[in-house]
Amino acid sequence: MRAIVVAENGGPEVLSERDVPRPTPGPGELLVKVAAAGVNYIDTYYRTGHYRRELPFTLGEEAAGTVAEAGPGVVDFAVGDVVVSPSVLGGYAEYVLVEADRAVPVPAGVTPEQAAAVLLQGMTAHYLTHDTFPIGDGDTALLHAASGGVGLLAAQMVKLRGGRVIGTVSTPEKAELARNAGVDEVIGYDDFPARVRELTDGRGVDVVYDGVGKATFDGSLASLRPRGTLALFGAASGPVTGLDTGRLASAGSVFLTRPTLVHYTLTVAELRERAAAVFELVASGALDVHVGRTYPLSDARIAHEDLEGRRTTGKLLLVP
Repeated sequence: MRAIVVAENGGPEVLSERDVPRPTPGPGELLVKVAAAGVNYIDTYYRTGHYRRELPFTLGEEAAGTVAEAGPGVVDFAVGDVVVSPSVLGGYAEYVLVEADRAVPVPAGVTPEQAAAVLLQGMTAHYLTHDTFPIGDGDTALLHAASGGVGLLAAQMVKLRGGRVIGTVSTPEKAELARNAGVDEVIGYDDFPARVRELTDGRGVDVVYDGVGKATFDGSLASLRPRGTLALFGAASGPVTGLDTGRLASAGSVFLTRPTLVHYTLTVAELRERAAAVFELVASGALDVHVGRTYPLSDARIAHEDLEGRRTTGKLLLVP
C-alpha cells in the first residue's frame, strides 16, 4: 500500500511517498481503508521532531474510512462499518490500524470526508467552548486564527451558546470566512489588545481561545477581564516558555490552562459522546464544516507547506 513516510526529521521535504506492507489488525484493532485523512498542526510537530516518534514512521493522527478487517476481540464494529478516529498512527496511507476503543461510528447524514474534516478540530472546539470555559449568554470570547480549522468551528459553537466572538485574522479573504462563520468583530493581529479593549468598553474578554501560542500570548493576557481565562490550546507560532506566574496576577488574577483533546476524551464513552454531539450539529446543519482544500496523498508535502505558510483556511484533507 502507499503511505507517506518520515525517515528523518525536518521540513516538508522529508515527506516521501513509499510502498509499505499493509498492516494486519491485532487484538482489539481495526484495519480501516482510508477515505480521507486530516492534516493538522500536530503532524508538523512530529515531522520536525518537536514531538518525538521513532523513525521511520507514517504521519497522520486523524482518519476516516471503511472497516476492512476486524481483529480478535472486536465486538463494537464489523467489516463494512464507516468509522473515524482522532488518534491513529499513520493516517497518511491507504490503510491504517485503529484501536477499536478509539474509533467512532460515523452516523448517517455525515460523509467520511466530513467526519475526517470535523472530528479532531470539532471536538477541540467543543471541549473549549463547552468545558474548558463553558460559554454562556452574553460572554465574549477572543478567538485567534478565526478562519482556521478550529477557529471556524469554535466561532459557530460560541454563537450557538449565546456568546459574542471577536476574531483575529491575517487577510481580507480570511476575514470574510470568519464573518460567514458568525464572528461578530473581525480584527487583525496588530495591536489587537487595544482593539479588544475598544470593543469591550475597556473591560476585556471573558475568555481567549489561543491556538497560536508564542506570538499572541502576551496580547492574549492583556485582552482578558479580571479573573478571565486564557485557554492556550496550541502553539502554531511556537511554544510559550519561561512564564513568570506573577504575570497572571498582574493581568487581573486571570486563569491560564493548556488543554489538550486527549484529556477531554479520556474514556471510550466520553470520546463517543463528544463526537456524537459534534456529528449531530453537522447532520442537522447547525454546524458548517469548511474544507479549505483536498490534496491527493502524494501531495502531503504541499499540504504541509501551505499549512505552515498560513495559506490555508478551514480543514485540509489528504485523499488516497
